[in-house]
Amino acid sequence: MSRKCEICGKGPITGNAVSHAHNLTKRRWLPNLQKVRVNVNGAKKRMRVCTACIRSGAITK
Repeated sequence: MSRKCEICGKGPITGNAVSHAHNLTKRRWLPNLQKVRVNVNGAKKRMRVCTACIRSGAITK
């Protein structure tokens, strides 16, 4: 199962973790995904949705 929002498609982004000595190591920022029961055409369906979509009202519980 991928770490991707099923509504907006938001996924992990990559970059560098920077230490105090400015050593760079690769790291990932993961989206805040929640398993939510969503109304889709009158039927209940369980989806992985980011919290931004939940707060904006892009889904109906």
